[in-house]
Amino acid sequence: MDQSTGTSQNEFYELEKPESLTKVIVASSVGTMIEWYDFYIFGSLATVIAGKFYQTGTALGDIIAWLAAFAVGFIVRPFGALFFGRIGDLIGRKYTFLITMSLMGLCTFAVGLLPTTETIGPAAGIILIVLRILQGLALGGEYGGAATYIAEHSPNGKRGYYTSFIQITATAGLFMSLGVILLTRQFTGEEAFADYGWRIPFLISIVLVAVSLYIRVSLKESPLFNKLKKEGKISKNPLKESFANKENLRMVMLALFGATMGQGVVWYTGQFYALFYLQKIFNVPLVDSNMIVGGALLVASPLFVVTGWLSDRVGRKPIILGGMLAAALTYIPIYTIMEHFRPGPEYNPYMLSFLVFIQVVYVTMVYGPIAAFLVELFPTKIRYTSMSLPYHIGNGVIGGLVPIIGLTLIEATGNHLAGLWYPIAIAAISFIVGYFFIPETRHIELDDTHL
Repeated sequence: MDQSTGTSQNEFYELEKPESLTKVIVASSVGTMIEWYDFYIFGSLATVIAGKFYQTGTALGDIIAWLAAFAVGFIVRPFGALFFGRIGDLIGRKYTFLITMSLMGLCTFAVGLLPTTETIGPAAGIILIVLRILQGLALGGEYGGAATYIAEHSPNGKRGYYTSFIQITATAGLFMSLGVILLTRQFTGEEAFADYGWRIPFLISIVLVAVSLYIRVSLKESPLFNKLKKEGKISKNPLKESFANKENLRMVMLALFGATMGQGVVWYTGQFYALFYLQKIFNVPLVDSNMIVGGALLVASPLFVVTGWLSDRVGRKPIILGGMLAAALTYIPIYTIMEHFRPGPEYNPYMLSFLVFIQVVYVTMVYGPIAAFLVELFPTKIRYTSMSLPYHIGNGVIGGLVPIIGLTLIEATGNHLAGLWYPIAIAAISFIVGYFFIPETRHIELDDTHL
């Protein structure tokens, strides 16, 4: 453990003998990865099954309706952050993310059993939205709990490195969803996959959830939360203390406008939106597009840990803000070049994969250090609640709306590049706010002395 940046937290760990960091990271990361897998199956299968639940008269209209249902899950994530964040600050981190894990898994499994509009009419789309809402609430509570749990086990001076492992989970979950879809499609064949095979990735998730719950149930509570509990300092009203306190509310707003909303649009543009562009705008075949994005994700994923580790040495701000600035300045050139290599005379899937890889590098810069940054902004007794809200508004709502807003702009203007205006504008605003108003946090210890 690094003793050079503070000893109080490290000495407490030695006294209490908490879980090993390896077990903590594995248990938290596997569970979170599975939740992201569940969440992104919806997006990855948009072009295949949108018409089975929404029939608007046109294929594009069906996809827009599907993306709207997809977006509902993002919109409700802040409410899940408030609800489960409050529970996490009241009763503990461990039990809260056991609940969110179970809820997410059951909803995903239910989608695999859901009848389509051909069987039950418009009710299919309505039930799907209800399940998306429950999924969004669950994911709203999951990330804050897992990130807080790992951070509160991590020694000072290495928090960026250890929390960066959980940052891989979102990309890994997306990568896993693409892999399962490809394998299922290859196994069933294209016609059978479109008929019933699309259900298999949803149904498989229940097995993954069961494994994750088995791993997580043996974990102990966070040592810092236990310390507060023994001292009788647990917050009696986490919501009031998080948002009625002017200084804490100020940090919540700065975290949102100066970090998480920029991080959110960069994340979704570089991964999910890139896949959507390949499939629907550039007409890359389904298998090819999944292989292009999957290959880029696989190669770039270790950089999440690299950027987390680097943030312990040079700071969170330079890396996070650098990723936002690079994205805002280069998205138009990148997608212009991608259009040149789309299917046709100049089709080059390797070049397309390289261009997606560049975008994923930006993702690793903004996302790798973000968990450490957020947990360091807030005191232990309200950390779960305080960090979860700006993360899920920025990442879930503002970031999650990238596809639907982008597609709307493309439809309105007839310009393929218009779909990039929204993420570019948000990333640029977040860079400016973050540069001038966000404090550096890497030297902060996870106690209550900084507020």
